[in-house]
Amino acid sequence: MSEILLQVERVRKVFTTGSENLEVLKDINFSTPPGKVVVITGQSGCGKSTLLHLIGGLDAVTEGMIRVGEGVVTEMGEGDLTLYRRKTLGFIFQLHLLLREFTALENVAIPALINGMPKSDAFQKAALLLAKVGLSGRLRHFPQELSGGERQRVAVARALINDPLLILADEPTGNLDEGNARVVQEQLFSLVREYRKTLILVTHDRELSREGDQRFLLHEGVLHPL
Repeated sequence: MSEILLQVERVRKVFTTGSENLEVLKDINFSTPPGKVVVITGQSGCGKSTLLHLIGGLDAVTEGMIRVGEGVVTEMGEGDLTLYRRKTLGFIFQLHLLLREFTALENVAIPALINGMPKSDAFQKAALLLAKVGLSGRLRHFPQELSGGERQRVAVARALINDPLLILADEPTGNLDEGNARVVQEQLFSLVREYRKTLILVTHDRELSREGDQRFLLHEGVLHPL
């Protein structure tokens, strides 16, 4: 594998509304090797989530280049972007986005099933990951039967099910009380280290920001190393 897993070069993002242009990201440059935790902090509305969406291929850059592994995200068409998101990435959002009609076990297994993993293997791996986040006794529970912290721990397990090269986490503890936030934080970082995953995490949580191998502040559209 290349020494650089993620490379972001001279990325700009401008949102146009009517006759007004809002430059959210001005000149973003950073790179990270495999297996590192990158934490990006900044005030609400500064563009942290926008940057994560660009890396995840959920939105298009105005200018610049984003490369993940051997793929240039900013040159991909919709079909390639779909495969990139399915096979290369794991997502954890502030809202867990679990499917209400499926159990915790099924929610974790679904991405693996979509990617073609045999059903027995997908459910076995999902059960293992849920055990690692302390939910082995909640496999058959539906999201509405779980606490907020438990739902977010299911989302952490789901992000790892397809063995992604890169995990993108957008304020993963933002909706949790301090106690649950620390539990989710500890389990997320523990699993990322155990599986040697690369994590890009955006947060306004200062406690969470201290855990990064690389730490940045996003301010006025520019990344500043911390």
